[in-house]
Amino acid sequence: MQIFRNLKPYWKSVIIIALLLVLQAYCDLSLPDYTSKLIDTGIQNYGIENCSPKQIPEKAYKVIDGFMDDDEKAVWEKYYKDGSDGYYYLTEDGEEHIDEVDSACMKGLMMYYYPYQMVNSDEDNEIKAGLDKMGITLDEMPEEMWAQIGEQMKPTVDGMLDSMGEDYMESTAIACTRICYDSFGYDYKAGQMSYLKWAAVKMLGMSLLMAAAAVLIGLVASRVAASVACGLREKVFNKVIAFSDAEINKFSTASLITRSTNDVQQIQMVTVMMLRMVLYAPILSIGGIVKVVENGAGMGWVIFIGIAAVVILMGTLMVIAMPKFKVMQTLVDRVNLVSREILTGIPVIRAFGREEREEERFDEANKDLTKNTLFVNRVMTFAMPILMFIMYAISILIEWVAAHKIDAGVLQVGSMTAFITYTMLIIMSFLMLSMMSVMLPRASVAADRIQEIINTEVTVQDAAGAKKLEAPRGVVKYDNVAFAYPGADENVLENISFEAKPGQTTAIIGSTGCGKSTLVQLLPRFYDVTEGSITIDGQDIRDLTMESVRQNIGFVPQKGILFSGTIASNIRFGAPDASDEDVKLAAEISQASDFIEEKEHGYDSAVAQGGGNVSGGQKQRLAIARAIARKPKILIFDDSFSALDFKTDVAVRKALGEHINDSTVFIVAQRVSTILSADQILVLDEGTIVGKGTHKELMQTCEEYRQIAESQLSPSEIAASLGTDSERQV
Repeated sequence: MQIFRNLKPYWKSVIIIALLLVLQAYCDLSLPDYTSKLIDTGIQNYGIENCSPKQIPEKAYKVIDGFMDDDEKAVWEKYYKDGSDGYYYLTEDGEEHIDEVDSACMKGLMMYYYPYQMVNSDEDNEIKAGLDKMGITLDEMPEEMWAQIGEQMKPTVDGMLDSMGEDYMESTAIACTRICYDSFGYDYKAGQMSYLKWAAVKMLGMSLLMAAAAVLIGLVASRVAASVACGLREKVFNKVIAFSDAEINKFSTASLITRSTNDVQQIQMVTVMMLRMVLYAPILSIGGIVKVVENGAGMGWVIFIGIAAVVILMGTLMVIAMPKFKVMQTLVDRVNLVSREILTGIPVIRAFGREEREEERFDEANKDLTKNTLFVNRVMTFAMPILMFIMYAISILIEWVAAHKIDAGVLQVGSMTAFITYTMLIIMSFLMLSMMSVMLPRASVAADRIQEIINTEVTVQDAAGAKKLEAPRGVVKYDNVAFAYPGADENVLENISFEAKPGQTTAIIGSTGCGKSTLVQLLPRFYDVTEGSITIDGQDIRDLTMESVRQNIGFVPQKGILFSGTIASNIRFGAPDASDEDVKLAAEISQASDFIEEKEHGYDSAVAQGGGNVSGGQKQRLAIARAIARKPKILIFDDSFSALDFKTDVAVRKALGEHINDSTVFIVAQRVSTILSADQILVLDEGTIVGKGTHKELMQTCEEYRQIAESQLSPSEIAASLGTDSERQV
């Protein structure tokens, strides 16, 4: 149902497609009728479309008039006039009401001309024997005898009318009309060629109209499907951009990519097919059934046999293949996940000699997908040959039954041809629906996966009535903060309370996994606190818009992430309006200007996707420059100096102290040397603050900090670090 809901914004286009499909179906269903008339009328009846003769001998006119009842006589006499040359002529008014004239004179024509057919046949019959006995011809026979013959012929003609189809009866009446035309040398060739040419023009026109409708349908359907896909990709992307880290972790990156690309592509493909086939199939099948009923061939049961065979076949295939269709997207996710992990981890894989094992892991995921796909394809390969067999078998059955009807004189060859075509169209329409029912499950799974993302509630979002953070000073306060990851049983952080002020540096250190990064990630609201509050200038960040909070924060993550573009575009990433001077200053502070200026194109040098063409230290310095260029009131360095050598580390911190003196700075570090000069150092252990103060204070009061310092610094370095505050570099 979700696939159909996606079409709601494009209902006008869907209506246009439906109207065009009706036009296409009309043309498609008209062609068999034209083919039937081409055979029956154009060839068998020499182009004579109506049984009402345009010209009839006076004697024949009067005899036929005698065979009619009062209503038929009224019509007959109304639309024919005496030409005073031994013939009666159909009037122009009669040609406009030709169907009424045909209905009135059909029986009379057969009663008059049927004896001519009997006399001219090679078989012996009572009429021929009676005429030979009297020594006269039919033309010489008096009207009284014609009246007697009419009485004898009436039961026969009535029986023919009851047993034969209307089309066949009209064809028989036209054969009688031809005998009438033979009496005055009618030019059959000219009439036949005129009819065939006009029929060809109409068939060509119908074909061109049908082709034009099909092209327009394909164009509109493709645009609608592309728009649906574009809208879904936009919705998914906008939703993912709004996700907090909790939602990102719920869906793997590989799965999000698959849902944004492969799943959307599945829906786009099925949408096109649905607009072309699902809407067309019922129109075509209903129209075909109506045409079959009008055809009057009396073989409707054959259609039901064909439809039943198709439905049984496709139902069987669906039962077998459906479970495999449902797991296909999950297997695609798995292949994408493994591929992404291997491609991004190639250096590590090579370093540990794990190439063969990773190849085996990829082969396993790839083979699972391949086996699933091959199973589905093998099952579906049976569909086409069996369907072709069913269609050809139905055609043979129709021809066999129709042959008996033609032999019995109740069906024409053209009607049989039209019936076969209509039957194939009806069966094909059900086949289209069956094929779509096989494709829809996979698309339905894809739609559900996309909808799962769209419907996922974002846990971190702006509160109702959230205010903007305007002209902040940058005073940050953590008040009894506790935090637990979604679904976790225990808190990662507990009882975190401290205050960070502008112009000061707050450093955070502790053992691996103690919650250092988590603590600073709470400030830009990558997650929301479980208990307590975080305020900026006394305002709870949950009462402020996330955009305004993050605009005032410069964040440098543990792993420096760069984007494809240039060095300048990456530094300007958070400050698009930054001047060239601002960009160069940020690069100088981060100690990136030296290697940038060594490049041939300087700041316009290209950066590959993910920063693949720069070293780890260069990448980290550019990430630092990017945060500085934003000129934020709050700077967060989440273990951002780990890839820098000691000399560069010192130079960066010295430059920060000289140029960034009015911002609140947070530094998460593993190295004590990085935070020696911090105004405030927080020591974390298992998610709680076990020490707070300067380096000197903590060396005296915090055992955990002292152990970390002694494990990293030599006794002489420790002694030097405990000098006066004026000796500090930052």
